[in-house]
Amino acid sequence: MPKVKTQAVQYIGIDPGKSGGLSLLGCLDGKYVKVFSVDAMPKTERDIADWFEQASSGPVFATIEKVHAMPGNGVSSMFKFGQGYGFLRACLICHEIPFEEVTPMMWQKSLGIPKRSKTESSTQFKNRLKAHAQQLFPSVRMTLANCDGLLIAEYNRRKRENVL
Repeated sequence: MPKVKTQAVQYIGIDPGKSGGLSLLGCLDGKYVKVFSVDAMPKTERDIADWFEQASSGPVFATIEKVHAMPGNGVSSMFKFGQGYGFLRACLICHEIPFEEVTPMMWQKSLGIPKRSKTESSTQFKNRLKAHAQQLFPSVRMTLANCDGLLIAEYNRRKRENVL
């Protein structure tokens, strides 16, 4: 991710987990939204820490998806997931980036995304999220790994600018 050299207000969206993502939006003059970075979750802790180092220039605020254990998840995988979630929070704290947690239901509802129906598979729902992100940001190369992070960043921006 390139170093952002602007005084735009910056909004970070974090979809935690190995298949999650990190996104950084900027807003100039409260009108023009620029996508600075849309990334799949970096593979190493060093790479994650570096991402936050580069993202923490200028006024910035982050939103991280609030997650919890799900029935049927293995103990070992949930431990790794929790460890990664804690590391993301620690990166925000160490880089002095203020943040809030938001549930998937809250950010999706705020962006006008209907809940997953009982007949919709997880893959179908993820593809619907990806399509929504592509509508909002048609110039961004969207993947299933980065679309949630970008949508969370957009939720963050809209909330901070009182346009929800």
